[in-house]
Amino acid sequence: MALISYAPSSGGAHGRILIGAGLILLPWFGYLAGTLPPAEAAAWIALDALEAAALLAAGSRLLRQDPRHRAPAAAAAVLLVADACVDVATSPPGQALAFAVAMAVVAELPLAALCAVLAARPTRRSVRRGVRVRRPGGRCAGTSPR
Repeated sequence: MALISYAPSSGGAHGRILIGAGLILLPWFGYLAGTLPPAEAAAWIALDALEAAALLAAGSRLLRQDPRHRAPAAAAAVLLVADACVDVATSPPGQALAFAVAMAVVAELPLAALCAVLAARPTRRSVRRGVRVRRPGGRCAGTSPR
């Protein structure tokens, strides 16, 4: 399982990638608002705003080495895959479809894969201490009652 092993030196680089991707989406909102009909623009901007928030949250937490980066990374992965699928499915044939496929293959799906790996990867704390399993009754596995 090399994909989900802990790589301590990559947190900073991955955090910067996610923050950069989240920041790139901000000017994209203006483009969408200026080129799409209002109702359609509102839907796409809402989806992209959720993506940006998840990417920025995951990236900033990775930079701080905060183990809570996994939930926003998982959310970003799901949102990016949904964005790619809907964009390709709703694009008319021709240049628009080619652009949607290119965006999916070059940007959205690779970024979603990175987010999924970051969400599934164990944190340094869980690797160092092992995973604690809670049993019914409130005791952890391997402990005895007092």
